[in-house]
Amino acid sequence: MRDKYRAHVLAIPYPSQGHICPMHQFCRRLVSKGVTTSLAITNYISTTLNPKSDGHVRLVTISDGYDDTGFSGAESISAYLASLEATGSEALGGLIEEHIDTVNPVTCIVYDAFFPWGLNVAKKYGLLGATFFTQACGVNYFYYLAYHGKVTTPVLTTPVDVPGLPPLDAGDVPSLVSAPESYPAYFEMVMNQYSNMDKAGFVLVNTVYELEHKVVDVMSKESPLLTIGPTIPSIYVDNRIAYDKDYGLNLYHLDPTPTLNWLSTKHPRSVIYVSFGSMACLSKNQIEELAFGLKQSDHHFLWVVRASEEGKLPKDFANEVAAKGLIVRWSPQLEVLASEAVGCFFTHCGWNSTLEALVLGVPMIGMPQWTDQPTDAKLIEDVWKVGVRVKVNEDGIVKSEEILNCINEVMIGERREELIENANRWKDLIKKAMSSGGSSDKNIDEFVCKISRSL
Repeated sequence: MRDKYRAHVLAIPYPSQGHICPMHQFCRRLVSKGVTTSLAITNYISTTLNPKSDGHVRLVTISDGYDDTGFSGAESISAYLASLEATGSEALGGLIEEHIDTVNPVTCIVYDAFFPWGLNVAKKYGLLGATFFTQACGVNYFYYLAYHGKVTTPVLTTPVDVPGLPPLDAGDVPSLVSAPESYPAYFEMVMNQYSNMDKAGFVLVNTVYELEHKVVDVMSKESPLLTIGPTIPSIYVDNRIAYDKDYGLNLYHLDPTPTLNWLSTKHPRSVIYVSFGSMACLSKNQIEELAFGLKQSDHHFLWVVRASEEGKLPKDFANEVAAKGLIVRWSPQLEVLASEAVGCFFTHCGWNSTLEALVLGVPMIGMPQWTDQPTDAKLIEDVWKVGVRVKVNEDGIVKSEEILNCINEVMIGERREELIENANRWKDLIKKAMSSGGSSDKNIDEFVCKISRSL
């Protein structure tokens, strides 16, 4: 056995694209610091997608109890989460035991904050445990206060004053808090993130200190945390990891060439990129309004419409707008946002998408749907001032006129240059945070130092 070795981190993300990618990227960053890392994906993801290791982060598998079907085979959200805890805990223990007598045993479990049981497994084997939050610190702190009874659920009166955040109106608070009865299983899950957080060795947050310094400072007084984001491929941020050019573990596979070729023919900052992530499900009425708004604008647009959503488009819409619009089922989002042709990002304000736009200096139009997205949209518009947010009518729909107004404001309005200037300023601050000696880089170094062991 070697006289001295660096830590071996075993990371376990929630099995969805928006959680796997940040965890995988964090593992790559740890590898660049000399840490051995293993990333646990479910058997279902492994067998259906057959992902390959990048040669730096080792892929291992665990069971969620639905090895043949994944989440879609569960009778309910609650059933899946219960199975994931029971089966996943046992499988995680098995992975730890596999490495006990090796030259590089697991020394630290980095577990998704949705998995507080990950800490229980780590402690059972005498290992360090680090909880990993994939959402904005402001959202995490809001949930933290709700868990401790300092914010009422559901939210009954507004504005809500949360230290470190601007006053939040009803439409700004996370939807799982404003309407916990809508998704009781998910509400319970986000509350349980804090059930044993005080016992974790580390609290890691995928954000940048400079983006959320006020709320980070406030929350750190109650629960010390390390900001380690953005967990985005190095080539787009600091370019310090030569092989880190993409996320590496995509659950969706389509040829990006037609999209990138189409973009290459467009003028700088002339294209509206429209995408609502991998989970958002818009109503037929809302998709029609969005279609009409885009059609009425004088700008080219690239719109990602998943196969399951295509039937909601107006009849023959794709053909009618073919001269200025491209509709695709999937896009290489980072490459698209990095294109000089993209002038703004029409987004659901998911945290990963928000960070990507900030990293690449792209102004945004926010149309949040649920969970953390309303709060992210508030930060985009009122704190970072890098975009605008659509207004919803009394029926819960964003009309085409409102969509067109927001497009015009961001693409050709008086605030256009201000939004671009602000976006570029945050882009530079984020790059500095991830560069040598920056806030995130120093926090990652601190984490690596503390989890490293000498024999």
